[in-house]
Amino acid sequence: MTAVRRGYTPQTGALSQGLQRDESSGATFRRLLGYLGPYRYRLILSGFLIIAGSLLALVAPWLQGVAIDDFIATRDRSGLQTIVVILVACYFGAWVTGVVYGRIIAATAQRVMATLRRELFARLQTLSVRFYDRNRTGDLMSRVTNDVDAVDQLLSQNLLQIVTSLVQISSLLIIMTVLDWRLTLASLIPVPLVLTLVGRIGKMSRPAFGAYQRNIGGLNAMAQERLSGQRAVISLDRQTEARREFAASNERIRASGIKAQTLTVLMMPIMFGLGNLSAVAVVGVGAWLAVSGDGNGVTVGLIAAFVTYSSRLGQPLGRIANTVTSVFAALAGANRVFDLLDAEPDLVDEIDAPLLPIVDGRVVFDDVTFSYVEGEPVLSNVSFVAEPGQMIGLVGPTGAGKSTLINVLNRFYDIDSGSVTIDGHDLRDVQQDSLREQLGIVLQHTFLFTDTVRENIRFGRLEATDQEVEDAAYLAYADRFIRALPEGYDTVVSEGGNNLSLGQRQLLAIARAALANPRLLVLDEATSSVDTRTERDIQIALLRLMENRTSFVIAHRLSTVRDADLILVLQDGRITERGTHDELLEQHGFYHQLYMTQFRGRGESL
Repeated sequence: MTAVRRGYTPQTGALSQGLQRDESSGATFRRLLGYLGPYRYRLILSGFLIIAGSLLALVAPWLQGVAIDDFIATRDRSGLQTIVVILVACYFGAWVTGVVYGRIIAATAQRVMATLRRELFARLQTLSVRFYDRNRTGDLMSRVTNDVDAVDQLLSQNLLQIVTSLVQISSLLIIMTVLDWRLTLASLIPVPLVLTLVGRIGKMSRPAFGAYQRNIGGLNAMAQERLSGQRAVISLDRQTEARREFAASNERIRASGIKAQTLTVLMMPIMFGLGNLSAVAVVGVGAWLAVSGDGNGVTVGLIAAFVTYSSRLGQPLGRIANTVTSVFAALAGANRVFDLLDAEPDLVDEIDAPLLPIVDGRVVFDDVTFSYVEGEPVLSNVSFVAEPGQMIGLVGPTGAGKSTLINVLNRFYDIDSGSVTIDGHDLRDVQQDSLREQLGIVLQHTFLFTDTVRENIRFGRLEATDQEVEDAAYLAYADRFIRALPEGYDTVVSEGGNNLSLGQRQLLAIARAALANPRLLVLDEATSSVDTRTERDIQIALLRLMENRTSFVIAHRLSTVRDADLILVLQDGRITERGTHDELLEQHGFYHQLYMTQFRGRGESL
């Protein structure tokens, strides 16, 4: 009963490279239509309104022809007034139906967008840490915003225009055929040529807009990274390089955008040309029929009506042609959205995986080997036992595998071989959520939300009372500085916690962990950002926090782990030394070298 292991292939780019499917536009479009299923009755009503509005609008030119032949030519003012009233009623009715079905379509599209955004965010919450290692945040945000907005335009505008235009074309052809089939054929003479051109442009549009959407995602990813790290950019005087990189990415968007938009621009002139050619054909054929024999039933009013109809025939065709390129752009965005929706988490619990019961905290690593990239192990044959309530110190150079060991303990990743158990339960056999509910962690780099100090601490246990939040802050030695803030516990933390010092952020993270009251505790350089005096105060609080809890402490400052029950020294992914602080000093190994480096000549002792 182990969790499903998904294969991992290293990716060098964004999700568009790693997960992009060669899915046809038709398949993507059908999948989108599936989201409209729950609103079928609304759409049917909209369809009736569209037909009614189109018929009302198309009856008007015929009425104008009747007015010319029957009332204006005979100077019948009474009849002309009646026809004008009917014309006004037709145009007003067409406007009302347009407003109503437009409102229905807009509301339906927004409901679908809400569903898509909810599914996207829910999917992002199920994906593992490995997924976020492979994909850039800016590109993911582009999918959730820009690409979803493109789908919104497709459903709320493009489809509406296409359906409305198709209804108008059908109604036009029916009315024109009823009035005179010969003039109808004349108006359709240019259509085959125009449709051929539109088809070729449409085939070129899909890849062009696909490249455009991907380039926008790349620009967003790059901009997000640079703006998040703007302090580093400024401090290292790399603004010129940042501008150069942005300009290069922006240039790619410009080039792909010109190519895609040029195809769009070509559509309207072609459609206007269709309307003009149709009008010319109608006038030519109509005039020839009118002067032949007895006129063949063709009157000046009929020709005038057909000229109007011919020009209108080009309008819906033009809207469809113009919309086609927008549809391809939206489908490119939809495909990127579905890429994300179809992304599978690397770690999936079995359906019948049990909850991890409340644990005492006996942790066993048994011959654990792990690699982020296949064939390049970061941990090799790691074995140790942490008894309940023990403090385990993790020491070693950068890149030795300390944080990776913690990642494995949190089951952010599954190991390649061996086993990790807590109270005899293999981590791969229990539900991930139940594991993390009993494991608190304070990271070296603290993330704070743009919310009040109180709510940032309460994130450790959402149901906690205000008093419990303040008690946790007091335990973490954070209460004093919090009360000195302008609004105390109700002070809003700015984005990234920039209105707090690094040490203050770390204290809030410790308070958050204290509030969660976990059975196991992980401290990843938890005191690295504070001064020596504050560090000593925090260590007292941490000792109280770690009491009766199995704790893992990653430290570069050896003073942090001097009281550990067991210190593990990691080098190149292996445990090379183990023991208490005194035992390791006596071994005169790597730990002893670290000690001598940190404290020689300072007159201090651990």
